[in-house]
Amino acid sequence: METTLVETLPHVTWVGVLIKAILILAIISAIAGFGTFIERKVLAWMQRRQGPLHVGPYGLLQLAADGIKLFTKEDIVPQNANKFIFMVAPIITAATAFIALAAVPVFPDFTIPSWIPLLGDTFVPAIAADLNIGILFVLGMMAAGLYGPLLAGMSQANKWGIIGSARTAVQFLSYEVVTGLSILAPIMLVGSLSFVDFNSYQAGGITSWLIWQQPVAFVLFLIAGFAETNRTPFDLLEHEAEVVSGYATEYSGMRWGMFFIGEYANMITVSIIAAVVFLGGYSEGTLGLAILLKVAFFFFLMLWVRAAWPHVRPDQLMWLCWKVLMPIAVINVVITGIVMMV
Repeated sequence: METTLVETLPHVTWVGVLIKAILILAIISAIAGFGTFIERKVLAWMQRRQGPLHVGPYGLLQLAADGIKLFTKEDIVPQNANKFIFMVAPIITAATAFIALAAVPVFPDFTIPSWIPLLGDTFVPAIAADLNIGILFVLGMMAAGLYGPLLAGMSQANKWGIIGSARTAVQFLSYEVVTGLSILAPIMLVGSLSFVDFNSYQAGGITSWLIWQQPVAFVLFLIAGFAETNRTPFDLLEHEAEVVSGYATEYSGMRWGMFFIGEYANMITVSIIAAVVFLGGYSEGTLGLAILLKVAFFFFLMLWVRAAWPHVRPDQLMWLCWKVLMPIAVINVVITGIVMMV
């Protein structure tokens, strides 16, 4: 199968793709950072408290204050730690999160105005890399993000960091299975791994959305997405109720911040996948508005769940995955196959 975007838009150039990649890196980083402010405000509103107020009007400069703090805070590499791996681990987490975004339609396509020097009339595509295995690529890169927290904990001379990294590996690997199985049934219906093909399959309007044909897969994907992005009630990777902070126990400064930039970037990725695969994706004329509203809904849903649900224990998390979600996902795939054959 050839790349769909290149077939329909032959004027896509490497310059346009490079501009798209830079935009993804810059804008998603800003959104991921601003997401921390939005989360604190939403949680404060739902829990009847104030939230950030004192830095700038309505606390709007709290994000800038946090950024200055992270960049200027002393960057400590603990004694007896494996220094190279300790320093590389946060980069792996952030890098895999942003690489995954290369294959999803993050922003609408556009053409740079002709009056801009050098770059005028350059077409910037909606997807930086429209792969015919786009879904597989994104899920694979999100799974590779496991190595960041795993290596971070293993590189520390700290038993709590090592235990935290082991718990991280168990959670990520377990729910990655559920994610793959949940999205397998929609892939069977569409017959493609391309996000563009998923969008085309649902082009008939709201009645053609895959959520109506695959409601079980949609619920399973959302639950697994919460677990893979370390969101409540599955935020056990660096459990905030504990004295230590799991794999991030000995991190400080911007290295600590990169773990959470990766987390918020993955939240956006999961939201985009859910919107494109199950909620109709985007239309040619309103790509930007349609996809942004759907992504905003899923992002808000993650904040809402955090405000409403308590934490679960690690044993409850594994029980839910292997004894409930995975069997349901397998049964859903089997039933989908039988229906398609009949």
